Amino acid sequence: MKVGIGQDSHKFDTKKSQKKCKIAGVIFDNVMAFDADSDGDVAYHAICNAITSITNVHILGDIAIKMCRNEKITDSREYLKKATETLGENKIVHVALSIEAYRPRLQTSIDQMRTNIAKELSIEVGQVGITCTSGDGLTEFGKGLGCQCFCILTVA
Repeated sequence: MKVGIGQDSHKFDTKKSQKKCKIAGVIFDNVMAFDADSDGDVAYHAICNAITSITNVHILGDIAIKMCRNEKITDSREYLKKATETLGENKIVHVALSIEAYRPRLQTSIDQMRTNIAKELSIEVGQVGITCTSGDGLTEFGKGLGCQCFCILTVA
């Protein structure tokens, strides 16, 4: 067994780009998109980073940058596919995410986020856990300036 940890965060794009705010594949129309070259999906990025901490293959710091800049691929699901390929024989046992964001309000979207993550990772929904907090204004994320996600991923 191995356990990986990953984190990602993005501030909101105040330039009001045409992109949509996307977290774990769920689109939130009521808030600005993230300021990122890609779609900025902090959940999928945190999972990629957790996989990197297991495999030592730099997905976001290398492969995703090349995909984005050279091939114009900005969909974080594609980065996640590359990340899972690096696991080889290791199978994902469980994924746990903790998301901090004052906005968007995430509580009513947790089930859809879990379903999306399970689908992208080819695991069961019961293998995905998500907790959310508003942050109570204590951090930049709790003040509504962006979103942060931590991921712990277990493989066997």
